[in-house]
Amino acid sequence: MTRIGEIAESVAVGMRGRVQVEWGEFPYPAVYNDAALVERMAPSLARAAPKAVRMDYPASGSEDFSFFSNIVPGLFFFVGIAAPDDKEPAPNHSPRFRVEEAGLIHGLRGMLHLVADYTGSGTA
Repeated sequence: MTRIGEIAESVAVGMRGRVQVEWGEFPYPAVYNDAALVERMAPSLARAAPKAVRMDYPASGSEDFSFFSNIVPGLFFFVGIAAPDDKEPAPNHSPRFRVEEAGLIHGLRGMLHLVADYTGSGTA
């Protein structure tokens, strides 16, 4: 983290500018899926996209959702939007990032099923 400030200072000096680097609450806390909520809602996702849903290995990453899920039970999941034949999809925030729009339908359907089942409002 110190190095980021040093680099920012060097760039600012080179551009005849000033910079102030401040770190807020960092790093973000870990995201924990509520086990009971996962058990309750996993069937909703499976119904939404039976061939597309998989329970994957635990993943770690920085995500501001953690602030929310540390207060109330949360369920964080990924929507795969890479083309099926893309063996090395670009990561988020990359200029090479591409969205396979068909994947968005699975994500939307999954979210609608989660809301309908969680609230008891009926079918999605």
